[in-house]
Amino acid sequence: MTAVRPARPADLPGFLALAAEVEHWFGPMVAEPGFHRAVRGSIDGGLATVAEDGEGLLGGLLFGAADPGPYHLHWLVVAGRARGTGVGRELVEDALRRHVRGPATVEVVTFGPDHPGAVASGARVFYERLGFTPAEAAAPGPEGGSRQVYRLRVP
Repeated sequence: MTAVRPARPADLPGFLALAAEVEHWFGPMVAEPGFHRAVRGSIDGGLATVAEDGEGLLGGLLFGAADPGPYHLHWLVVAGRARGTGVGRELVEDALRRHVRGPATVEVVTFGPDHPGAVASGARVFYERLGFTPAEAAAPGPEGGSRQVYRLRVP
């Protein structure tokens, strides 16, 4: 059974394990002090969420609250063993419920249409199924791959 909950400081190793699974798409994270600071800051600010089962973390999400907006979904990774099971949807829906007060806009930067991870990860289709729509191009990722902003309007 999957449980979604706010992340705790003890979840940092789980976030690093998730990051290790996707560094080939996003570039270095596990050994990057800035990534560690971002995860710890999100946890301390109540803006990090995890999904877990009896075997460990299934996914993690770092959110950015906005005042007045837009909100930002900064980082979302689902473990390979849990992709396609609804864990990503649960994490996003939980973050929207807990952090977003409409009317509002939520933005996420994901792979551009020509990035190899766009199809392999399923990220673009995932966000579109949640109601996000493609918008303008974003700066390339640290590995040099294209990125695109996706937006969700929350009533």
